Amino acid sequence: MTSPDHHRTDEQADGQADDGADDAAATGRAPATIRSVDRAVQVLELLAQEPALGVSDVARHLDVHRSTAFRLLVTLEAHNLVEQEVHRGLYRLGLGVLRLSGTVTTRIDLVRDAQVVCEQMAAELTETANVAVLDDRAAVNVTQATSTQLIAVLRQYVGQRTPLHATSTGKVLLAHAPDALRELVLAGPLEQFTPATTTRPEVLRAELDVVRQRGWAGVRAEWETDTSAVAVPVLGRDGTVVAALSVTAPSFRMPGERFPEVAAGLARGARTLSERLGHLAPLD
Repeated sequence: MTSPDHHRTDEQADGQADDGADDAAATGRAPATIRSVDRAVQVLELLAQEPALGVSDVARHLDVHRSTAFRLLVTLEAHNLVEQEVHRGLYRLGLGVLRLSGTVTTRIDLVRDAQVVCEQMAAELTETANVAVLDDRAAVNVTQATSTQLIAVLRQYVGQRTPLHATSTGKVLLAHAPDALRELVLAGPLEQFTPATTTRPEVLRAELDVVRQRGWAGVRAEWETDTSAVAVPVLGRDGTVVAALSVTAPSFRMPGERFPEVAAGLARGARTLSERLGHLAPLD
């Protein structure tokens, strides 16, 4: 049987591991693992292999005191990562794990389905098509299909972080972003990339209002000279904006007066992608 001294050693070791991680960060060395976090992950892995386990089972597998195993399970339960079977006193994986795995699955589905729609849009609109998602204070392109026109935008955008205030996808994502993030970006500074870049917060704020109302964003030479782009929002299962679908073209071939026409074409593709992601549009 594990002694109380072993229980105290567990807590001391957790503290030492945390201190070691801080020391490693300060010295630039590879950080040590945090023992309590490592053990919590081990609990989840155990429950992924066994349908249900009791506190004593977890303690035995992890070679820790029963009270340590209990605290780990209570902490995971507080975050819905495990749940207790009331009548049996056993623990199993909770719905919080399903929520986390669903997020990963959604991202995988988005990239796969977005590529299909990008290729459709590039073929229909004869311009380079992209899909971008919001990542902190940038738009990150996750897929692309290049135009086959003789003069086309051939730059590889996949994986590239682009500014929210100077790109069409960025403006769509920023227009539908949480208020806190939008205000953070509007607080500036707004970097100027070309003479046409919007750098005044009040002008950008008004433009974002328009983007939300009309359902699309268009830019001309704001991030790259001689380049125009139009983007529309893509909706997820719950109706929130999860991505932006865009086409990019040389400005001489996609002047501002063509933006509404291009946006209408993109909207069809965005509906298709939204449906593939599980969003059900309301019946007319």
